[in-house]
Amino acid sequence: MVGERLIDLRQDHELTQKQVAEALSINFRTYGGYERNESEPSDEIKIKIAKFFNVSLDYLVGIIDKPRPITNGDEYIRLRKPLNASAMKELEQFLYYLYNRN
Repeated sequence: MVGERLIDLRQDHELTQKQVAEALSINFRTYGGYERNESEPSDEIKIKIAKFFNVSLDYLVGIIDKPRPITNGDEYIRLRKPLNASAMKELEQFLYYLYNRN
């Protein structure tokens, strides 16, 4: 299950295995093994992966099907690429505006 999720996340972000491995500070062959379900990432690596792709650990290990559930209802937002701090702030402000305009 983890391997399929890793492939989907990596492809959604238009990254190579090597790019993800470098971002996680692990060998790209090790990362490839995770995608092929040949080995299981340690909890520490799972946390790094979840933070890198901005998803919950529950999603990563297959407990839930939504990458990043929001506590306000059943809706979520899945970003194709990680945002920098400035862009994330703008997105939060825009969402606040949308929720409060009525």
